[in-house]
Amino acid sequence: MKNLLDCDRGEKVKVSKLNAAYDLKQRLISFGIMKDAELEVLAQAPRKKTIEVKVGKMRLALRSEEAAQIEVKKI
Repeated sequence: MKNLLDCDRGEKVKVSKLNAAYDLKQRLISFGIMKDAELEVLAQAPRKKTIEVKVGKMRLALRSEEAAQIEVKKI
C-alpha cells in the first residue's frame, strides 16, 4: 500500500486505512476522509509540504505529515 503523499497530481485513489491519532482521525472523518472514500489529488506544493485533494465537492489542503498517515489504493 502507498500513502496519499506518494500520489501524483491528477491521480484518483480510494482510502484504505487511516493511521492517524484519534484527534486527527476525527478531523479527517469530519471532512469526509474515511475508509473507502474516493479522493483526487489536485496539486502539491513544492517539496510536498502540502497536498490539495478533492473529496466529493470539497477541496482540502493537508500537511505532508497528515497525508503520510492516509493509506490509499489506486482506483
